[in-house]
Amino acid sequence: MRAVLLSARARAGTGEVLDAVRAIVSRHATVVGEFDVNDAIPAGLQADRAVVVGGDGTIMAALRQFIDRGVPVVGINIGRLGFLAEFHTHELEAHATSIFGSAPVVRERMVLSVSVRGPDGATRYEGLAVNDFVVTAGAPFRMIELALRLGSEAGPEFLGDGIIVATPVGSTAYNASAGGPIVHPDVEAIVVTPSAAHSLAFRPVVLPSRLTVEARVVRANEGTTLVLDGHINVGLKVGDTVTAARHGAMARIVARPDSSYWETLVDKMRWAEPPNYRTAGS
Repeated sequence: MRAVLLSARARAGTGEVLDAVRAIVSRHATVVGEFDVNDAIPAGLQADRAVVVGGDGTIMAALRQFIDRGVPVVGINIGRLGFLAEFHTHELEAHATSIFGSAPVVRERMVLSVSVRGPDGATRYEGLAVNDFVVTAGAPFRMIELALRLGSEAGPEFLGDGIIVATPVGSTAYNASAGGPIVHPDVEAIVVTPSAAHSLAFRPVVLPSRLTVEARVVRANEGTTLVLDGHINVGLKVGDTVTAARHGAMARIVARPDSSYWETLVDKMRWAEPPNYRTAGS
């Protein structure tokens, strides 16, 4: 069993956790490399597991690196939420035999391939989105205008602050904050949610994953930007078209055998948390 370790080295508190994780992993696998998650992983590196120490942003960066290699990613949470991170250090220790064994619990998750074409049709950016891509108005924060195309059919043209196009994994992130639906990650779908649309009639929609989603920029600000997974920024201008489609490979995430998606929603997202009722008579 070969494992590679990744982390965001500049993040405070990473070193101590990484030392503990390295010690655990070394008892169950051969560590074949250690990298900052922003480094390019050598093409010839052979690994059976990628163990990632960090928050959701770090884990998403690792998933983008390893999705086309088919390597399962083990997330060790040191972030504030850690929705994608299945383990803390003590849980890694408790489940190490399963994680580094021949049949770990692996969840396969859909990812989006995202590209930007200029008015001349030339592609000037290509990337992957684990959670979502967002077209955001940017400075000076006037409304922008986008024209949508869903599959082979023209969609609405609308004014607003932008649009969020999310995977089921990303449906609990910015999409949920903007009023979009939560979609179970086993469902292969694409969620399209407007951001402050200047319309009472534009509601979020859930599309089959076989469709492509296009957003053409009709009106833009100087700061209008495409943002992937909250970390990758690409400037947009009038005439640019952002296209998203289901990526050919699935992200592979090693899961705790004693947890479920619903438990994660309740524990980390406080799903259906009741009101703070007063005690009777108080």
